[in-house]
Amino acid sequence: MSKSAKQEINNKMEKLMSLLKRRGFIFQSSEIYGGLQASYDYGPLGVELKNNIKKAWWKKFVTNRIDMVGLDAAIIMHPKTWEASGHLQNFTDPLVDCKKCKRRFRADHLLEAKSLEPGYDKEKPLQITEIPCPECEGQLTDIRQFNLMFKTFMGSVEEDASVVYLRPETAGGIFVNFKNVVDTMRMRVPFGVGQIGKAFRNEITVENSIFRTREFEQMEIEYFVHPDEWQEKFEEWLVSMKEWCQFLGIREENLVTREIEGDELAFYSQRTVDFEYKFPFGQKELYGLAYRTNYDLTQHQNFSRQNLEYTDPDTKEKYIPHVIEPSLGVDRSFLATLLEAYTEVDGGRSTTTKSIKDMEVMLKIPYELAPVKISVLPLSKKEPFLQTAQEIIKRLSNDYNIQYDITGSIGKRYRRQDEIGTPFCITVDFDTDEDNKVTVRDRDTMKQERVGVEELEQYFASRLK
Repeated sequence: MSKSAKQEINNKMEKLMSLLKRRGFIFQSSEIYGGLQASYDYGPLGVELKNNIKKAWWKKFVTNRIDMVGLDAAIIMHPKTWEASGHLQNFTDPLVDCKKCKRRFRADHLLEAKSLEPGYDKEKPLQITEIPCPECEGQLTDIRQFNLMFKTFMGSVEEDASVVYLRPETAGGIFVNFKNVVDTMRMRVPFGVGQIGKAFRNEITVENSIFRTREFEQMEIEYFVHPDEWQEKFEEWLVSMKEWCQFLGIREENLVTREIEGDELAFYSQRTVDFEYKFPFGQKELYGLAYRTNYDLTQHQNFSRQNLEYTDPDTKEKYIPHVIEPSLGVDRSFLATLLEAYTEVDGGRSTTTKSIKDMEVMLKIPYELAPVKISVLPLSKKEPFLQTAQEIIKRLSNDYNIQYDITGSIGKRYRRQDEIGTPFCITVDFDTDEDNKVTVRDRDTMKQERVGVEELEQYFASRLK
């Protein structure tokens, strides 16, 4: 790939993030105080898109399946939970410090970045101490392990007995509630528990906006199976996750499913498939699908001394279920959806002035996920136009998120709506008072239709539901 092509790809991320800030999707957290590194707030449009992603995920993977139930477990859990899961012992990253500028880095990230340089794959692999500090060219220390758990204290006294942790993943809450779910919901294996919630990891290296942060949100499932059935169920979940990627608008050429093998496999996993996305900054993990065997329930049974065996009601067989874990990140779903949706269009498509042919930006977000579904745009600020516009908003606002815009030319208003991904614009025009019809414009096709005001509910029900 040429240098100019690489620069153009990298610019896409910069352009997208600039748009998201300007249009109210993402803000730097605590920005008026200079911001907090790797911490972001989702603005008015960002929170709508994020919630739409979570609602769609919950609908597809939980409420639409008879073999699934939901859970919302606490963020702060008994510290024994993380001892049993192995997080206290094994949840570490390789850390190096610069002896000169005192900056801290993840050793694996430095080695990965170095391996991307031309010809490196033909050279002898470097030791971490041979790599200079990327900030000041200083010498790096040897590698040491750094635990990623956020530690805090519960109660009024800061002592060892009161140490607790912010959860580093949502799975722990599902495992410790396995028996509760089986007993109260009378679930039969195979079944799953879905959960959406915040997780916290004290990452050494944070990068690329919301791609890697210390506070993030997961959409996670623990699917409990008989040990003889895991392969069949694993393949089913593989298909379901590919369908989800298609739903987000992710093109096939931008998605890679990679079998994790050898030393890359987590110690508890017998099979893992990573869903990797071709981000502008490189091919990185988007989602993961893991077969965790019966490691988790066995560990919690040993540490809690509670019987977590499942008894088959028909055969009376007793066993500890094995687990398949589809793990999906909300923030990375958000980012991948917007990268796929970001589209630059030449030729001034939203203006009627021939002399204005500026490049325009649109977000072709899937209709079901778009933060604003319909924008109402009266051509005039005179009373009949505004009255009809308000009547339309009243008709549609119970079912759809509506935006009302009366400022600027109709071309500029179309352009603003294209930039935030609004699928449909309704224009109350000069003929509306005579025929009680409005002009509906489709974001993607630019097609315009005259639709009666009385018919709008039925029209959008067929287009948006």
